[in-house]
Amino acid sequence: IPLLTGLGRGDVDIAMEVWKANVAEPWNKALAAGKVVELGTNFPDAIQGWYVPRYLVEGAGAKAPDLRHVRDLVKYKALFRDPEEPSKGRFYNCILGWNCEIINTKKLKVYGLDKHFTNFRPGTGAALAAAIASNYMRAKPFVAYYWGPTWVMGKFDLVMLEEPPHNAADWKALGAEKNPKKAVAYPLVEVIVGVNAAFRNQAPKLVEFLTLYDTSNAQISDALSYMQETKGATEKDAALRFLKQMTKYWSQWVPADVAARVRAALR
Repeated sequence: IPLLTGLGRGDVDIAMEVWKANVAEPWNKALAAGKVVELGTNFPDAIQGWYVPRYLVEGAGAKAPDLRHVRDLVKYKALFRDPEEPSKGRFYNCILGWNCEIINTKKLKVYGLDKHFTNFRPGTGAALAAAIASNYMRAKPFVAYYWGPTWVMGKFDLVMLEEPPHNAADWKALGAEKNPKKAVAYPLVEVIVGVNAAFRNQAPKLVEFLTLYDTSNAQISDALSYMQETKGATEKDAALRFLKQMTKYWSQWVPADVAARVRAALR
């Protein structure tokens, strides 16, 4: 919210990731007031949901080969045994205080899983990522909420569990009601590039570039995973790696003469 406020005031010129579905009200208000402009899509496929490791559900040694849907979790709750409450499985929820943590808590109740799983809510994003990494590296069963693009999605092979299909009405009720009757899958989120309205007129060449700029969940997750795994790697290192490996992709963002100069500089 502070970032969007700054964008509307002109304190910030560009916001490369506006998650419209998460900030619909303030974004639409600023848009209607003519304070901000939507240039285009950064990535169209930001994802979030409940995940299990692929080794748990696929392959010769899979311990839960028919675990596909959230309703199947009860059958396998012993695999996810909570060490502090052994009669239940452990569900790794979103970070305490985030909106997704509230949504997941409601989902557990709607799906009837609150009777079979403890609602484990990490205090930080690092704690949730560490729990997933620790279990994955030891090939242990786990079920956790996560989202992408993130380094976790880039590094680990995870499978999203199926839920009732997303629809706008049930999703709105899930967020608004204290005790909703239905739960549905998270929406696929379009993340857009937003700019201050005055900036659009001040920097037409940059605006043209940002309008053409587009990436994907997989590309961003891969870059973040590279930074996580490569000691000392910076954002600049990840950007240079992207430019060298994805020449045909980013060349469409700029005029041919600019693309030629960038390729020459990379050499």
